[in-house]
Amino acid sequence: MAPVSLPLLSRARPPLLLRDAGVKLSTVRLPPPWRQQWKHTSGERRRRLSMPASAVAAETPPPHARAKEEEEAAPAVGGGEEGRFEWLDQWYPVAPVCDLDPRKPHGKMVMGLRVVAWFDGGGGEWRVVDDACPHRLAPLSEGRVDGKGRLQCAYHGWCFDGHGSCQFIPQAPALGPPVHKNSKACVASYPSVVQNNILWFYPRSEPEYKEILQRKRPPYFPDLDDPSFNTVFGIRDLFYGVHLLSTVESDQEGGYPVKIRTEQAKIDGFLSVQEDDVCYMKFDAPCTLYGKPFRTKEPQIDQGKEKKKKKQPEAMTVFLCVPVAPGRSRLIWAFPRNVDAWLDNIIPRWLYHIVTNIVLDSDSYLLHIEERNFATVGLDNWHKACYVPTSSDNMVITFRNWFRKYCKHQIGWATPMANQLPPTPTKDQVLERYRSHVMQCTSCSAALKKMKALEVALQVASVAIVGFLAVAKGSLAPSVVRRAAAVSTAVLCFAASRWLASFIEKSFYFQDYVHAYK
Repeated sequence: MAPVSLPLLSRARPPLLLRDAGVKLSTVRLPPPWRQQWKHTSGERRRRLSMPASAVAAETPPPHARAKEEEEAAPAVGGGEEGRFEWLDQWYPVAPVCDLDPRKPHGKMVMGLRVVAWFDGGGGEWRVVDDACPHRLAPLSEGRVDGKGRLQCAYHGWCFDGHGSCQFIPQAPALGPPVHKNSKACVASYPSVVQNNILWFYPRSEPEYKEILQRKRPPYFPDLDDPSFNTVFGIRDLFYGVHLLSTVESDQEGGYPVKIRTEQAKIDGFLSVQEDDVCYMKFDAPCTLYGKPFRTKEPQIDQGKEKKKKKQPEAMTVFLCVPVAPGRSRLIWAFPRNVDAWLDNIIPRWLYHIVTNIVLDSDSYLLHIEERNFATVGLDNWHKACYVPTSSDNMVITFRNWFRKYCKHQIGWATPMANQLPPTPTKDQVLERYRSHVMQCTSCSAALKKMKALEVALQVASVAIVGFLAVAKGSLAPSVVRRAAAVSTAVLCFAASRWLASFIEKSFYFQDYVHAYK
């Protein structure tokens, strides 16, 4: 199963989010939310996702047979009415703003581009530019934001403004020619915008795309801006391609039948709806999956023989599946909900991330190997090599057909890249958490720093107590009872430090996931 699947929520979320938020997985007939209005402008709550039906019911032929028929009947990529999907003419997420420190630059790779996100103190907004100084191609992400709010290269101190223009070259004579104004001294700058508390950028630096935001905006999720919703954001890099990360399965390990139908499979995405017309997931190409994967129970309050209905609780999911490079992807997730907001004042974000990372680990190595197996048989032959006979596989089949029809099983990288998978790393590298998540997460990195300090403090305390007892003489020597209490405290401090060290290792660095023991 893929990481952005219902198991991610059913296994990770209920213990901390859905269960504590009062969300029940019981069947309740509600008005189909995918037929309601979703707002794209202020004043509207929803926009209509109602689409012409092309149902895939249980009575239809098996999905693997349909996949083969569609594979043979569909027009070649570029030969259909809608042509080929343009990967570079899209907005891509960089990171949630809550995980970006405005005091320093942040290097990221997206669509094969190495970019750096930084807060422009002069313009008062986040910017995205190429992660290479035009002087000697040193990474600007290793630099700093100087006192004037400019991006400064750490190698020779060249400074750039939010538009990529060079503002200062320390080595240039003050009375000499203004070499910093030469176009060769500029760094490529990309259109960027913060929307839904997420930094997005458009991977085109040509002048004609400077005002792209006026013509085309990133996907908008109204629940993320709704003040009645609380949202938990997260981010993690993964060792497999986005074509696996973007695949959704509505099933569980050892699971149960789930009937799904797909509607309006076009070049810009498709909608997947469960049989109850309540649960749904929407794929907006190239990297957005969002929807309501669970039925939620409407709360009621007994008032004699009458029952008063309260506001309907909702738990939504937003997955942003970012292409990084062949065999690499990045998942940015957001879980907005409108019930039990007080939980977020008690449960820190890093604790949610520990649970979500365990779920991601449960699939990461499987999908890493699966991608290699797909490469061996050839992506064109996936429907022949894989047996997908159930309705639960419908969204997987639909995405695979979309990826074949409009992309020809290829991602249009921004830089020349061979679509060849990198060497297979070891399992501990695939499941490693520090570089893939903790370094990118302000909550987890802060928690790790504090826990390490507490671990050292506990060790120092245990050694100090033992040392005091060893040197105490005469009248300074404590009674037998106090000595026993001190020894016990020292032992407890040392044991606590060892337990904390194990917790730190498993939560923030590496924890093996063995399915046989789960």
